[in-house]
Amino acid sequence: MDDTLGPEATGSPAIAVRGVTKRFGDITAVDDLTFEVGPGVVTGFLGPNGAGKSTTLRIVLGLVRATEGSAAVLGRPYASLRDPAGTVGAVLETQSFDPGRSGRNHLGTIASAAGIAADRVDEVLGEVGLAAAGRRRAGTYSLGMRQRLALGAALLGDPKVLILDEPANGLDPQGIRWLREFLRGFAARGNAVLVSSHVLTEMALLADEAIVINGGRLVRHAPMSELTSSTRAVRVRTTEPARLARVLQQHGIGVATDGDDGLNVSGTDTARVGTLAFETGVPVLELSEEQTTLEDVFLELTQEVAR
Repeated sequence: MDDTLGPEATGSPAIAVRGVTKRFGDITAVDDLTFEVGPGVVTGFLGPNGAGKSTTLRIVLGLVRATEGSAAVLGRPYASLRDPAGTVGAVLETQSFDPGRSGRNHLGTIASAAGIAADRVDEVLGEVGLAAAGRRRAGTYSLGMRQRLALGAALLGDPKVLILDEPANGLDPQGIRWLREFLRGFAARGNAVLVSSHVLTEMALLADEAIVINGGRLVRHAPMSELTSSTRAVRVRTTEPARLARVLQQHGIGVATDGDDGLNVSGTDTARVGTLAFETGVPVLELSEEQTTLEDVFLELTQEVAR
């Protein structure tokens, strides 16, 4: 690789993890893990507790050395980045602040150490919604405000890649919506976001792609729309549930009763159920689809691996 080129000129994936394994004694935390994160995309990094997510993020950021394999940000190992702050910003789950310092002073200290212009501090405070609170002591900040301050520190160098571990912790619903819109806007400018979270409902709204790991191994990497596009079940309410159930079963469709007048139908869609009900002359009071949720997919994938 030409060392005269900045990392943004390499044309490499935003993040590349290649055959990474990490052992802590007899424990394998990450096991031959490979994936890529592209620019312009918010990628959710999902897995149960102990799946190896945090260890993987720390390997990417050069905080933990992989036993085997490699990790790179825009084509370079983190330790080789010419401008780390301008390449990747990170918020890990554990954040520490001097409670006696103001938020502005905290960011100013980080900026000075990284050679970032002082006027960038006020810009970032505005970006993360802390302009009015910047001169307050960080010790008076709520958990949500501390999360915003941590994100501000990650943004100081105007990076091309963000790596976030549970960034929505402590945010109220308004703050979560703000974070979602901010990260999607950040990615829309051609940047990359890799975000780990246990809040699956929010990840389904935020992420364009999902990487699911379990036991340190890759389980699935796919667009979020692909993971949640299938129909889980069709619910039907009718005045003649037994009759409709017989008709559906005669056509090889799975049926289970749901209350006195309801049926849960699997293996088909509402159009097919409605057509059969119409042809049979069965009145339908309700016909609706239950879509597969990210939680459904997550539990199915991680339970399959655990078996």
